[in-house]
Amino acid sequence: MEIYTKLSDYDYHLPKELIAQQPLKNRADARLLVLHRNTGRMEHRVFSEITGYFSPGDFLVLNDTKVIPARLQGKRAGGASVEILFIEETDERRWEVLLKSNAKLKAGEEISVGDEGVPARLLDRIEKGKWHIEFDKAYNVRELIHRIGEMPLPPYIKRDKNKETLSPLDRERYQTVFARKEGAIAAPTAGLHFTNETLEEIRTRGVETGFVTLHAGLGTFLPIKTENILEHHMHKEYYECTPEVFGTIQRTKERRGRVVAAGSTSCRVLETIAANDGKPPLSGWTDLFIYPPYVFKYVDVLITNFHLPKTTLLVLVSAFAGRENILNAYETAKREGYRFFSYGDCMMII
Repeated sequence: MEIYTKLSDYDYHLPKELIAQQPLKNRADARLLVLHRNTGRMEHRVFSEITGYFSPGDFLVLNDTKVIPARLQGKRAGGASVEILFIEETDERRWEVLLKSNAKLKAGEEISVGDEGVPARLLDRIEKGKWHIEFDKAYNVRELIHRIGEMPLPPYIKRDKNKETLSPLDRERYQTVFARKEGAIAAPTAGLHFTNETLEEIRTRGVETGFVTLHAGLGTFLPIKTENILEHHMHKEYYECTPEVFGTIQRTKERRGRVVAAGSTSCRVLETIAANDGKPPLSGWTDLFIYPPYVFKYVDVLITNFHLPKTTLLVLVSAFAGRENILNAYETAKREGYRFFSYGDCMMII
């Protein structure tokens, strides 16, 4: 079997009009491309029909991370605007942030955040665009983020800053219906299609469901920049899996049921645990980069959206289904007018 390690092997052209700019009215109305990875055969369904592809004894694993409204607007002392993406809290007053500004920023510089002009100071630059920032102890930073922050939509989803009609919709729909544990700066997008009704119907088919947590951050979504993909290094992301979920995985495998991962984030949690042979820790930080010819140990079925070219996500699904199968499926999806990326349609790879 040929091993594809060049970044150009994971590239494809996508017309801009196929990039979904807003969610459908109903989550479960998304289209579903079912890909049979052993044969390459494809079926075209609607997501609400996914229930028919589950069997009694299967175990569906979902990511219950919750996206924080982490994008805020700020101003420099001279009035120039700066965009702030809050990545990770280091303590009550300090955060790791991504800053976007038209001019060079300097350590020690003061910026004001939001319309209220909450003062903050730049401490040190970690790497290009990434800084530590510190707030006065008089301010509750998390409360500020929740009160005035915007959902951190990816840059390919365009929003007119003068028309905020979509902001409340994004707050609801760029979040799964089962989101519980706050900490992500990007949604686990395969989970966005599930409704409570769909999940209940899946359970009535004799399927167990369980939750893991992976706080999706920069590591999941940053593009690969090395031509040899083996030289790419993933940013670490925090994950959790309970002993109960781990026990259900073991029982599912013993009875020859299938473990179904909803999304690449759930998949990476399960495979991280598998790499540890299920031994502690069941939680911690993962920088697992899955690429061909990776052998999946726990995940038997993968539910996933359509991913950007040259990303670790496209490489992961290529490892699961085969690069040729994936690229053929993507070309078919383009011809059939599927909607791509975060607010787009879905695949089930079985």
